[in-house]
Amino acid sequence: MKKEQKGLIIESLAAQLKATPDFYVVNIEGLDAGKTSLLRRKCFAQNIKMVVVKNTLLKRTLEQAGVEEMKLLFPILEGSTAVMFTENVNAPAKLIKSFGQANGKPVLKGALVQECAYVGEDQLENLINIKSREELIGDIAGLILSPAQRLVSAIEAAGSNMAGIVKTLAERE
Repeated sequence: MKKEQKGLIIESLAAQLKATPDFYVVNIEGLDAGKTSLLRRKCFAQNIKMVVVKNTLLKRTLEQAGVEEMKLLFPILEGSTAVMFTENVNAPAKLIKSFGQANGKPVLKGALVQECAYVGEDQLENLINIKSREELIGDIAGLILSPAQRLVSAIEAAGSNMAGIVKTLAERE
């Protein structure tokens, strides 16, 4: 590969990294063409961009980005490597788990999600449990609305209690 081609690949990876800073590094070695194509289709359906890269080019790209946590991923850059870029932080983890159970691969090497590095296959469950932006917004909205809902319930309960008391007093006379 010529130096110009390598430079273009590094620039392309750097641009993708700026656009979507959350990414997963996976091992897809041993997947045949059909399974790789199926994996790519599933990635596309979930808005995940999967790119197969050379380890040295990915390492240079990460070095240029200058984020300290990325250096923790350098030791895992061996063998066949694919990078999954995403905006939904836990979607690739769920895809890796479901597709991996059926086909044996891909295997998680590491990930950089929400400015934290996760290294090793054992981190997959932690990555699956990370809440997406939309899920966090929903949780916050639920917490904000919870006191108001309790207040409305208390007022309704008090109103029905009051109506019951008035009815009882009216029947007494």
